[in-house]
Amino acid sequence: MSALQEDKKGQDDLDELSCSWDWHVRRKVAWSADVPENILDVLARDKVQWVREAVAGNANASAPALAKLAEDSSGYVRAAVALNRRAPGEILEMLAADEMVDYDCTLQKNRYLVKEATAKSPNINPSTLAFLARDSEEHVRAAAASNPLLSVESMNKMVKDVFWEVRNNIAKNPSTPMDLLTYLSADRIMDVRVTAAQNPRTPAQALAVLATDRSWEVREALARNESLEGKILDELSGHWSWMVRAAVAENPNTLVETLKRLAEDSDQSVQKAARGRVG
Repeated sequence: MSALQEDKKGQDDLDELSCSWDWHVRRKVAWSADVPENILDVLARDKVQWVREAVAGNANASAPALAKLAEDSSGYVRAAVALNRRAPGEILEMLAADEMVDYDCTLQKNRYLVKEATAKSPNINPSTLAFLARDSEEHVRAAAASNPLLSVESMNKMVKDVFWEVRNNIAKNPSTPMDLLTYLSADRIMDVRVTAAQNPRTPAQALAVLATDRSWEVREALARNESLEGKILDELSGHWSWMVRAAVAENPNTLVETLKRLAEDSDQSVQKAARGRVG
């Protein structure tokens, strides 16, 4: 059988499966990376919302299908459109005002799923992202804070946000300026300092201060930062926590002399990590 015949047989199979009485099968077809646009266009009109949601999340979905699904009655479908990397800025601008909520049992509060998904999109317009960065709902702001397209102007305001996850996502964002990373390295919440300590773009001066942090979790995160210089790693190698010392042993910038000392550490995990690097 030729490659052309095999392709035709594969599409015929998807055609047949897309008409299955079982919506689970239709949903699998809609999720397929090999399904063509014409089949997705049909499945975009499926009566089951979970099939339409799968179409909305498929990178092969056509622009007309995404535009139709962006106005779907199900918020889950609209959220999937927002997460689709092919969703254009015009659709995202519309979805940025979507008030659909879903109850989060873990947090015991409502979440604006469509807004959050929209805020994470790589295709979002700067003005739309800035709008979501000012949203009254904290998780929407946190989603916006994670987007590398976020403006420095918005970041300058968000580093002082009352919600720690917003600040944490700014500390994690690869576009965050160094001066803001320095500011966040002194945050009152340990998790934010941990994130700043892990960021390879955090300035050396801020990393040096984090090496004296009161929390061993911050020092462990710092010891894993491959931008950290050998001198500070040598200082951290004497920390009381074996997890900090093990992280030092695994860092590629750790000095040979430090590794030799850690190879004789009292903790077996530290010994193993160091000896694996030395010998």
